[in-house]
Amino acid sequence: MLLYVLWQLQAAARGPVVRVCEAEFGITRREWRMLAQLGQGEGLASSALAERAGLDRAQTSRAVGGLVGKRLVARTPRPGDRREVLLHLTDEGRAVYDALLPRIAAINRELLSVLAPAEVEVLDGLLRRLNAQALRVGAVGDDVVPKFE
Repeated sequence: MLLYVLWQLQAAARGPVVRVCEAEFGITRREWRMLAQLGQGEGLASSALAERAGLDRAQTSRAVGGLVGKRLVARTPRPGDRREVLLHLTDEGRAVYDALLPRIAAINRELLSVLAPAEVEVLDGLLRRLNAQALRVGAVGDDVVPKFE
């Protein structure tokens, strides 16, 4: 079953990521996810960050709170609309992002090292298509789940 195989892959591969994030940088994988998104696009509203990271608002709020407490992320009012807050990496957050990104990239390269470059391209395309389909199925909801009687 596809979902089980993907879960096994994720479960097996997360160990090195957890060790690097927690032991060396003092952050969780979820906090890394937030830093990675902010590192690619600063000045995000919490709702936009949640969407990019694929998390709900409550999970995002907890992770952002942890990062603010660690002084890796700062909240600033949106210019022109002080009711909305934008999230930015602090200098310390940028330093963690810059140090951690190559480590995570190396873990990814090691995982993919068993595949030929052409296979990596095919796998990437297939996973992107499956992700898009999963989003469509999720949007439809229970209507796509067969009912057994």
